[in-house]
Amino acid sequence: MSVFIVGADDLGNIPANLLKAGVKSMKHFKGRKRVSEDIQIPADTDLVLVFTDYLSHNIAELVKRKAKEATLPVVFSKRSWSHLQEKLQPFIQ
Repeated sequence: MSVFIVGADDLGNIPANLLKAGVKSMKHFKGRKRVSEDIQIPADTDLVLVFTDYLSHNIAELVKRKAKEATLPVVFSKRSWSHLQEKLQPFIQ
C-alpha cells in the first residue's frame, strides 16, 4: 500500500509505525505553504492520510476534492499514532 500524507511538519514515529503496519511507501506534503490547484496526489497512491493538526482548511478541502476525483479513500486524523491506528483499521490488514 502506498500512502500520501498531507499535513504536519514533523511526522515523528508515524512513518516507522506505518511501515510496521504494512505500508510499502509513503510521500509527505507538509501543507503549510500556500498552494493553488497544482497540488497533485501521486499516481501510485492507495490511501490519502490528512493530519488535521497545523493544516489550512483550504488545503484540506483541496486534497479531499482531488482524492474524491481520483476515487481514493481519505483518512482525517490527529498527528497521534494511537488516534491514527484506530482510523487505519479498515484499510490495513
